[in-house]
Amino acid sequence: MSIATQALDGVYGRSAAGVRARLERAVGTDWQPVSEAETDINGNVEEWTEKHMERGLYRLVFVTDLYFAGLGMTASYPEITVLFRMHDDHTPHHIQVVLTPHSYSTYFGVHG
Repeated sequence: MSIATQALDGVYGRSAAGVRARLERAVGTDWQPVSEAETDINGNVEEWTEKHMERGLYRLVFVTDLYFAGLGMTASYPEITVLFRMHDDHTPHHIQVVLTPHSYSTYFGVHG
């Protein structure tokens, strides 16, 4: 299975380009790094759409502090963590996060 990831800027209503993100997988009681990337011009992390991931518990961490500082704003949430479970090995999934300096929302679904 793979994961499509997209960050959107809720302040300006556009893709959030240049947001650092890291993907981690739960291994026992620890978190193992899977990959680190930065969102592209469309707010996507393209390299994760081709990455095969196993079932399990994952977390996706968006570093929003630097992104909003670059826009001249201060973020209340310097990092946003999305914790999710991959249920099967074959279905591609989609995680979308809408970012603002003082709030965020997430979507998790099947990527088709």
